[in-house]
Amino acid sequence: QVQLVESGGGLVQPGGSLRLSCAASGSIFSINAMGWYRQAPGKQRELVAAITSGGSTNYADSVKGRFTISRENAKNTVSLQMNSLKPEDTAVYYCNADNVKAGWGTRGYRYWGQGTQVTVSS
Repeated sequence: QVQLVESGGGLVQPGGSLRLSCAASGSIFSINAMGWYRQAPGKQRELVAAITSGGSTNYADSVKGRFTISRENAKNTVSLQMNSLKPEDTAVYYCNADNVKAGWGTRGYRYWGQGTQVTVSS
């Protein structure tokens, strides 16, 4: 079993910054991609940013130039630096680990964190 533990959410004023962190623990041999999704009230969960084990990144258009995702493969951690935050960034942010394998050649699974609230408001 694998657990994802997030930290770093909170309340921030528009234009401010927050840093989210997520650590994966458990039976982990490899993780293909790690990322962050968010879900605002009444809306579907959406991809914010993702990063592969090789360092390739993907961002939602709405956060490009403002958010930066980073990853430490050896520690199985992923972080999201969020700058120039806007009220529309308010949501619950979920950490995701995709194609997590417990050993060589084993099946990969997807895991989610419990979510952390980010509120951007004056």
